[in-house]
Amino acid sequence: MPKSRIRKKADFTPPTTTKQTSINLSSGRSWVAPLMLAMFLIGLAWIVVFYVTTGDMPIGSLGNWNIVVGFGFIAAGFVVSTQWK
Repeated sequence: MPKSRIRKKADFTPPTTTKQTSINLSSGRSWVAPLMLAMFLIGLAWIVVFYVTTGDMPIGSLGNWNIVVGFGFIAAGFVVSTQWK
């Protein structure tokens, strides 16, 4: 029975090096991340304080609407997060 021919594979040639471009991370929106985190934390703290003080604080006259205010801060944090690049 005849032997099949052995095919020689081409030697590996590494890809040519290209000039890497640097990414400018300071695009002028450095205020977005701190504001977003601040809104999240203020909303969370507002809700936690409301539950820990059994509704007496942060604003006692609002009653259960304090939860809505806390979630409003959290929602504002999500709105601000859309500006993050």
